[in-house]
Amino acid sequence: MKMHLSTIAMMLLAAPLSAQAQAPAAPAAPAAPAAAPQAADDPYLWLEEVEGRKPLDWVKARNDVSLRVLESQPRFADYRARAEAILSDKRRIPTPAIQGDHVVNFWQDDTHVRGIWRKATLASYLSGQPEWQILLDMDQLAKSEGRNWVWKGATCLKPDYARCLVAISNGGKDAVEIREFDTATGRFVEDGFRLPEAKVRLDWLDKDTLIVGTDYGPGTLTNSGYPRILKLWKRGTPLAEARTIFEGTVEDVWAAPDVYISETGTYPVIMRGVTFFTAELHHMRPDGTLVPSPLPIDADFKTVFAGKAIALLRTDWAYNGVTYRQGSLVAYAIDPVLAGQPAVIEQVFAPGEGQAISEIAGAKDTLYLNILDNVRGRLLALKPGSNGSWQATDLNAGKDMALELVSAGSKSDLILFKREGYTTPSELVAAGDGPMRVAYSLPARFDASRFTVEQLFATSKDGTRVPYTVVKPRDAKGPLPTWMFAYGGFEVPLVPSYVAPEYQFWLEEGGAYVVANLRGGGEYGPTWHQAALLENRQRAYEDLFAVSEDLVKRGITTPRQFGLYGRSNGGLLTSVALTQRPELFGAIISGVPLADMKRYHLLLAGASWMAEYGNPDDPAQWAFISKYSPYQNLKPGQKYPQIFYYTSTKDDRVHPGHARKMAAKLEELGYPYFYYENMDGGHAGVANLKETAYRAALMLVYMNSQLRTDPPVAAPRMTGGAAVGAAR
Repeated sequence: MKMHLSTIAMMLLAAPLSAQAQAPAAPAAPAAPAAAPQAADDPYLWLEEVEGRKPLDWVKARNDVSLRVLESQPRFADYRARAEAILSDKRRIPTPAIQGDHVVNFWQDDTHVRGIWRKATLASYLSGQPEWQILLDMDQLAKSEGRNWVWKGATCLKPDYARCLVAISNGGKDAVEIREFDTATGRFVEDGFRLPEAKVRLDWLDKDTLIVGTDYGPGTLTNSGYPRILKLWKRGTPLAEARTIFEGTVEDVWAAPDVYISETGTYPVIMRGVTFFTAELHHMRPDGTLVPSPLPIDADFKTVFAGKAIALLRTDWAYNGVTYRQGSLVAYAIDPVLAGQPAVIEQVFAPGEGQAISEIAGAKDTLYLNILDNVRGRLLALKPGSNGSWQATDLNAGKDMALELVSAGSKSDLILFKREGYTTPSELVAAGDGPMRVAYSLPARFDASRFTVEQLFATSKDGTRVPYTVVKPRDAKGPLPTWMFAYGGFEVPLVPSYVAPEYQFWLEEGGAYVVANLRGGGEYGPTWHQAALLENRQRAYEDLFAVSEDLVKRGITTPRQFGLYGRSNGGLLTSVALTQRPELFGAIISGVPLADMKRYHLLLAGASWMAEYGNPDDPAQWAFISKYSPYQNLKPGQKYPQIFYYTSTKDDRVHPGHARKMAAKLEELGYPYFYYENMDGGHAGVANLKETAYRAALMLVYMNSQLRTDPPVAAPRMTGGAAVGAAR
């Protein structure tokens, strides 16, 4: 599907002590293994067979015993029902995508569990009374075809948006089936464009031509499992006859097209993802020949606006005698480059101290930027002026809030964006085409005056100040049961968001909720991310431990009352916390995690992340990876908290074998744990709102059972495939 480099990056990736108790001192860093372990040394390789009978029997046995304990906890059914009611509430904001004079929206509720894709006129939508027309009912489609179809989006052809390429996934996997859809008739196009299941990258060139990257057969994918060959596919011809326009190597991460169609013209962009954070950019002429972009390979191409390529610089860039600073946004006109002329670079915006460019959206004549300013949002409107200058206007969109650019108009300068805070319900705001106004607002689910929100800073091991936010009951005196969420990777910033049901219930019952902004994320731009790459990965974990210790020093919580949660890359983070600093935490949830960092690059999309973590086949890089790789660093005789692992059989991004093997090794060493593997759900771990509510209830009763119960509820131990009771 159509996506720029940063979007792909976003795909990839919680008896009390006294209030004065200090966090325990950090232990010595674990030593690296003398030699990298070989596959033959791994007794649990068989668990990597995703849908083999023996591994699935193993999964079912552990699901059964863990869920039996968790579902029997007090209020599980109540939490599940309340979470499902919130998630399926019809008063939710219908998030739109502007398509000319219409908007489209994908909607799920208790009636439409898998969801409906629908459209309305833009005018009716902005009036607050949208007149919806259902285009595709996923529940009906799944029933009629006997498949667990999950919506994965649609790419529609501008300017009339009449034809779309709909992506649907069996069970929520990243791999999708593509079908051409006619929005006028509300039907799939008979004999239209159609592709079988694969990790597809494609876009429209015109109504009868696609640029397609898919699985063309043996040798046509990268080692990461993504397309490396792009072809021009004409309507009515076999895919086998499509003309190749670009071919990358198997060592690349991916190849992808991005086609921008506007009044200015049609601008196809071809990208070769060399690593997760580097890409060669090419512009395509009408005859299919390619012209290289002047951008450095590590620039983050964002969009085409007013005939200009727009990109964010990850490092300083010297071009034609001028140096453009890291984190800046730059532009150049594409037509002169296509004509063989040198590019004239324009500086669009340069962030100040503590700022980072988070999002970009182009409307008809205005480019909108969402700027993070100390992890809070600011909305800027930029217009190109004469001689390559750009004028920026701060729209004063909200104070101490998170912003999200939702959709921009192509026929006007309309921008729709969301703003919200941890205790402030989300609003969908319209601006740019007139006075700023709230189009939709989410009803408050709780009384925000009962809680305080405070941004604090901890000092990491190397002296870096690391921000984190604490939400807690206003009059509560610490220490409190505390649930912290963290990620720390892939340039992903964690910004304020109206608390999910599980966190709402946690706060209402007297707990504290914490979000940590660790290095490796995107909170302060490229420098913040690059500080925790490769051999410096440990810095993200040191930041986590610094925040954890700071919470204890401030009397907000104690290790006995402190729970940690992370998923994907955050699942790696939480598993590292288990093996490096188990004494800091009373509970840990590790969702869809990486864990075996010796083999991660051999499993599913893992090879695409070597720019983040390193190559374990390189002895020099394994030397630093091995120091934190959780699977290799589990040891006997430790006081590990009873960790809760969840994953998904259908996750074709982060292999479920990571969680399975961690659980198996914990079992071998005699440690109790909780385990849940959803048979559907993909990397999200869930396939619909009911599954989301179920998992929310599981996580909440787990945290309650470990942090609010004395002694903690015992996790089951598995012996010879049978569960036995366990006491900590």
